[in-house]
Amino acid sequence: MNNGSSRAELTTTAPERAGVATSALPVAPQASGAAAGFRPERTLRLGVELRRQFKRRRTLGVFALMAALPLILIGALALGGAEEAEENARVNLVDVATASGLNLTLFTLFATSGFFLVVVFALFFGDTVASEASWGSLRYALATPVPRARLLRQKWLAALVMSVGAMLTLVLVALVAGGIAYGFDAVQTPVGVALDQGTGLVRLAGMVGYLVVHLLIVGTLAFWISTLTDAPLAAVGGAVFTTVVFAVLEAVEQLGGIRDWFPTAFGFAWTDLLQTPVDSGDLFRGVVQGLAWSALFTALAFRHFARKDVTS
Repeated sequence: MNNGSSRAELTTTAPERAGVATSALPVAPQASGAAAGFRPERTLRLGVELRRQFKRRRTLGVFALMAALPLILIGALALGGAEEAEENARVNLVDVATASGLNLTLFTLFATSGFFLVVVFALFFGDTVASEASWGSLRYALATPVPRARLLRQKWLAALVMSVGAMLTLVLVALVAGGIAYGFDAVQTPVGVALDQGTGLVRLAGMVGYLVVHLLIVGTLAFWISTLTDAPLAAVGGAVFTTVVFAVLEAVEQLGGIRDWFPTAFGFAWTDLLQTPVDSGDLFRGVVQGLAWSALFTALAFRHFARKDVTS
């Protein structure tokens, strides 16, 4: 009898012995192992990550260079003579760059989309996870705890906002500075067709949107490599080098139709928006392929990071 009563006492909990109803007590989520009150959606908020990224010197340097580049181009166009442009039988965007602020903006996009903007997108995306690993703060961020998928998603979104913000800075400064220098007249296309300001601005918005989708390919490629290495320079350089290799292979005519499936294909299809009427064939295919390649590289990044043994 005494043994039975002692066993019964041992099976009762401390709240029951104290006369407290167990149903009134908060129950910790034992299944997930998370502390009471923990909410994953409150960890690593996007605004916090953006403020943190914007305070970095490389971010301030990129935005300063974006703002200065249109001014440098205006100075270069002012120093250069018009004789060579008049003697050149083939008319291109540089020949009409001084026709209006919109024309200068188009020339700025044409001059930077081939390489400069590629580096910018690769820098912001490739310096996300790899930089945290190189500083040794990645494992501490995951131990906060921040779920891996959420950390990667917030890094991806922050890189996208910073990249698009830098590109918009370039466009807006070129538009305003070019308008002050050359006037806010209609767009003069290289083929001699004029577009009014309203149409020109709509076409410019479409060009910027197309370039964002196209440059997202190199950005997500750098993002994937950033999950594979602890060296930010390797992620950025690897993405830029891969893009350059595909651009070189794209010039090899013997490859035929295979070139149309390269990540760099249709890189300058945005210039089709200068035509009247617009030929949307290459534009549509460029957008579809850009989204497909970006989705593939992003999926590879999430897949690898979910299985990665984070030790740095």
